[in-house]
Amino acid sequence: MATAESTASHPTEDEKSLGKGPDDSVQLLTEMEEKTIIRRIDLCLLPLMFCSYLLQYLDKTTLSYASILGLLTGTHLTTDLYSWTSSAFYFGYLVASYPVSLGFVKFPIGKYLSIMMILWSIILICHAAASNFAGLAALRVLLGVFESAISPGFTLIISMWYTPSEHALRSCVWFAGNGVASIFGGLLAYAIGHIEDSLGPWQWLFIIFGLISLAWSVFLFFTLPDSPRNAKFLRPDQREPAYCRAQASQKSYQSREWKKDQFIEAWIDPKTWFLFIYNFMVALPNGGITNFASLVIESFGFNTFNTLLYTIPMAVVALAFLLVAALTCNRFPGLRCYWIIFTLLISLMGILLMRQLPTENKWGRLVGVWFVAVFGAGWPLSLSLISSNFAGFTKKSTVTALLFIGYCVGNIAGPQLFKTNEAPRYSTAFAAILACFCLGIADVILFRVYMMWENKRRDRKQGRTIQPESQELEDAVQGFAGTGDISDWQNENYRYCL
Repeated sequence: MATAESTASHPTEDEKSLGKGPDDSVQLLTEMEEKTIIRRIDLCLLPLMFCSYLLQYLDKTTLSYASILGLLTGTHLTTDLYSWTSSAFYFGYLVASYPVSLGFVKFPIGKYLSIMMILWSIILICHAAASNFAGLAALRVLLGVFESAISPGFTLIISMWYTPSEHALRSCVWFAGNGVASIFGGLLAYAIGHIEDSLGPWQWLFIIFGLISLAWSVFLFFTLPDSPRNAKFLRPDQREPAYCRAQASQKSYQSREWKKDQFIEAWIDPKTWFLFIYNFMVALPNGGITNFASLVIESFGFNTFNTLLYTIPMAVVALAFLLVAALTCNRFPGLRCYWIIFTLLISLMGILLMRQLPTENKWGRLVGVWFVAVFGAGWPLSLSLISSNFAGFTKKSTVTALLFIGYCVGNIAGPQLFKTNEAPRYSTAFAAILACFCLGIADVILFRVYMMWENKRRDRKQGRTIQPESQELEDAVQGFAGTGDISDWQNENYRYCL
């Protein structure tokens, strides 16, 4: 794949803000040179994102592990208060979602994310000092505020570094840290649970996980680049081509300018609300399952340490589906929505096993718990759909913030569905989760139909067909200088990726 050379006579405002002058140009790349750049980015950028997301998920779910290691006794919590403590994280996430999205436009994204991670690591360590519901809930709110940056931030990073056909695989790679964290989190919690000290095992859990995250976040501050243009792991002659190949493919150049027209467009675009509904429909089950999986499994009749071990297959199953989905979507374009639907169907089967099998069939219900977590494998594919189907830096940032608001509301509501007096059947929670999976499937089908219709409408209007998955990059970078940062609605050549 080769790029076309394009030189600007007058730089745009977006180019000025990023240091692109009138003599800069998009360098010609041979197919081998482009592959070399992509390989270098994959080897250096993705591990940073993978490890960061692994630690973020580990930090977020530490509360679940701590719940069976003495947290409830140590902080004098009832099950209902524990539910509110679980939801408190997402209240912070919700409040911070839009202010955080403004930070992506105003500040260097690498440094911004690293500082947020340093702050949440310190907050996590402070959890060990909590002695009552008020203190723990306040810390969970603050943790949610600072952790709210990472998922939308990584979604934007993927769009800045990769072309649409590369989004699905790379989004799944960093999200895989989620599954790996679940596997090793259970093993670490199992080991820490055997500590005998004046501090309780649950306190050591927060301290150890917090210190690990703090050390990593300091390292990340010096290694995560803000843009391909200042990436130390790329040679100077590779940086501009790396920036241009990804940004020009969507004409969505990184900008320090907040644009009102793109902000409004984000709110009225039907794609925003299809994805908003999907985010809510998977977030509600996620909020309950993430925080109550350990308690649900323990209610089947397993002891504390077996419960920790039996949470591990949940992550293994979800991770297996995630990797298969990522590889097939990378190899065969147009499968992302189908895979999201398939993961929801597997989870639907899991919740039916948990809901319909008799209480004494604990092993069958345990298999249901493992299957119900598979829907999580579809979530990074939905994030890649944001990267691939929204252009314009302000629009993409706004859409991401709106979708994570839906994600937060669902995660807040999820834990409240698990009623103490309904254990171990949790009939209200399981019925709500079942409904969410069914509605999520219908929503994704409609979303795919809408994007297909919109692509055909644009084809008819222009009398031609453009497929971003296969078009040559030189078509995308024509008019690079002076095009600036435009949205997918403003660019009639834009085609949506399924």
